[in-house]
Amino acid sequence: MPETAVVILNYNGKKFLERYLPIVLRHSLEDATVVVADNASTDDSVAFLKENFPQVRLIQNFRNVGFSTGYNLALKKIKADYYVLLNSDIEVTANWIAPIVKLMESDPKIAACQPKIRAIHQKDHFEYAGAGGGFIDKFGYPFCRGRVFQHLEEDLGQYDDPVEVFWASGACMFVSAELFHQFDGLDDSFFAHMEEIDFCWRLKNNGYKIMYSPQSVVYHVGGGTLPKISSRKTYLNFRNNLSLLYKNLPQNRLYKVIFIRLILDGIASIKFLVEGGIGDFLAVARAHLHFYRKLPSLARKREKIQPHQVGQMYQKNIVFQHFIKKKTKFTDLDPADFT
Repeated sequence: MPETAVVILNYNGKKFLERYLPIVLRHSLEDATVVVADNASTDDSVAFLKENFPQVRLIQNFRNVGFSTGYNLALKKIKADYYVLLNSDIEVTANWIAPIVKLMESDPKIAACQPKIRAIHQKDHFEYAGAGGGFIDKFGYPFCRGRVFQHLEEDLGQYDDPVEVFWASGACMFVSAELFHQFDGLDDSFFAHMEEIDFCWRLKNNGYKIMYSPQSVVYHVGGGTLPKISSRKTYLNFRNNLSLLYKNLPQNRLYKVIFIRLILDGIASIKFLVEGGIGDFLAVARAHLHFYRKLPSLARKREKIQPHQVGQMYQKNIVFQHFIKKKTKFTDLDPADFT
């Protein structure tokens, strides 16, 4: 079996390590090594690990450099054929590694893969961050098989087929180590949120596949580092979404999509303001200012990527389909609209 390293990025997550690391070790050590990369936690995560899990390799980053840089720094120090980027608030299950590694070994064009991700507090339902595999619409709005915006589907076996998807969840993403380094890993400028979508899109722009494997199942708490309602999270999501669109969209769609997204973002910010979310309103404005300021560096990244049309993108507006046409499930969407 190829050498696999499960790498858990931790920041002030002692409660999650205490709860879930023993389960990771129980179900992983036959197939992989387990590493914790700590982003300069200010709780006693490091002392806890050293005292209770001396067998786990610990990599300590010099400060909280975020999800992207945290993993980039750690993975440079780990030799393996496959990396598993695993959130600290994930509960894994028996035989969760082997099926995905087997799938990836079957096709050299498979660069990344995610398992089925269910919600830990409602274990018969899919979880927000990945569910049954990630997709994106033509304006850059992400959604999943099993999760459209805030609507989470019950897992009734409707997504039990391994399929090619647009992006794999950063909460639990298997990736070829060689390709991770070849394509410069996660974008450091993202810090956190949507960096996995950007990374997967870059891989697709280079002819690689992103897969979903239902034979592997994990359970995710979600919102472990930033709460779901957070102006910081709003800022990162809007900022990074514009960045990944500018970097990866094919030339014939770039300016039209960016223009429409800026308008849609403006509408979303007004909605935040009307609902009393002044922090979220300002976060969208800050995200747009950051985008304008970073256009020269984004243009340089875009030149390196050389984007073109890729598959598995939803060619309609998922916002309209969900909020106006009331399509709440992935199965409500026409498969012919994914090209």
